[in-house]
Amino acid sequence: MVNVFTRSLTDNLASLVKQVDKAVGDNEDQKMAGFVVLLTDDPDAAESELKAFAEKHDIQNVPLTLFDGTAGPEAYKVAEEAEVTVMMWRDKKVEVNHAFAEGKLNKSAITKVVKDTSKILN
Repeated sequence: MVNVFTRSLTDNLASLVKQVDKAVGDNEDQKMAGFVVLLTDDPDAAESELKAFAEKHDIQNVPLTLFDGTAGPEAYKVAEEAEVTVMMWRDKKVEVNHAFAEGKLNKSAITKVVKDTSKILN
């Protein structure tokens, strides 16, 4: 399971989500899954932004959802200072955890995250 928590919808996030979306589709036989959660204090306004983001970037295999509150769900312990946090699980255990401050999710970081998806495949 690949979970991406984000506090903003950026071009670099789009690049990451598109590549995770492809990885999920390519590894469907291994039951790879993922989802994206936009953390927001205004879910009503963010809903249309999220739908437009999914359509613009043709996201097919990864659901995009909202969470009311920028802190995120308490149980996930999303990094406070991170604009984007990526967690990957295998067998209910976190195998990968990346947190990126605002502007730090760049091409090389995205490459590393996508490469790390191999750590959760059986």
